[in-house]
Amino acid sequence: MNPATPELDLLLRPYRSLSPTGFWVIMAVLAVWSFIGGIVFLSVGAWPVIGFVGLDLALVWFAFKASYGDRRYERVQLIGGTLTVERVDRRGAQARYEFPSYWLRVSLEELNEGSNRLILSSHGRHVALGSFLSPGERAAIAATLQEALARSRATPAAT
Repeated sequence: MNPATPELDLLLRPYRSLSPTGFWVIMAVLAVWSFIGGIVFLSVGAWPVIGFVGLDLALVWFAFKASYGDRRYERVQLIGGTLTVERVDRRGAQARYEFPSYWLRVSLEELNEGSNRLILSSHGRHVALGSFLSPGERAAIAATLQEALARSRATPAAT
């Protein structure tokens, strides 16, 4: 295997329940609903309500945009005996962690009420991985990481 080819390459992102197309469909439905409601209030003489209906629509739009503005992700790569974790937080700040794969320990700590925490540790350094994932997803990632590390350790080093 080429040393520059990743043995494992995972990109972890928070779950988005609504696609960009779904966002525009929801906004269109809300806009039509608000327009109809505004017309009804205007017809009964309650014209100031129209401004509040428009404000509600704007607040929903801003809430969705704030949610989708979250740029968080974690990239996990296993290349040539080194596991690298690149983390980007909500605001885009980056951090990078490197661990020798031979000594790396992957542990899934069970917390209260069915939750868990995925920890990578080696030589006294610890990194929590996938805090934005569901407990089931963290368990699946832990299993994938353990399998990839076992394969990497079983492969003889190229000289």
